[in-house]
Amino acid sequence: MVESHPLERVEPVLLIAIGGFAGANARFAIDTILAGALLSTFLVNVVGSFALGVLVYDSLARGVVGSKSRLVFGTGFLSSFTTYSTFVLATVTHPETAVVYVLGSYACGFGAVFVARETIGWMNGHALEERVGGS
Repeated sequence: MVESHPLERVEPVLLIAIGGFAGANARFAIDTILAGALLSTFLVNVVGSFALGVLVYDSLARGVVGSKSRLVFGTGFLSSFTTYSTFVLATVTHPETAVVYVLGSYACGFGAVFVARETIGWMNGHALEERVGGS
C-alpha cells in the first residue's frame, strides 16, 4: 500500500482556501461598489450560478477545466462569492419586495445555469447533449 504525502491531503484545502479568499473579496468589492444588498446579492448569485453551470457542464462535455481548477473556482471562489444567507437576510429585511426578489432570483439563477449549459453545448458542438441528454 502506497501512503500519500501529507501535502497531497492538504493541497485541496489550500486550493479551496485561496479560491474562497478571492471570492469573498470579490463579493466585498461588489457590495462596496453597488452599495445595495438587494442588487449586489442578486447580481453575484446570478453570475455565480452561470459560472458554476459553466464549470459543471464543461466537465460533463469535455473536461477542459481540471479538477484542481474546479476546487479553486467552484468550491472555493464561487461558494464565497455567492451567498444564500445574505439572500435570505435581504429577503426578510425588505418585505415589500420579498416575493418579487425571491421569484426573480430563482428564475434568473436557474436561467443562468440553463444559459451556461447551452453555451457549453454550443461551444462543444453539442457533445454535452450526448452525455447528459438534453434538448
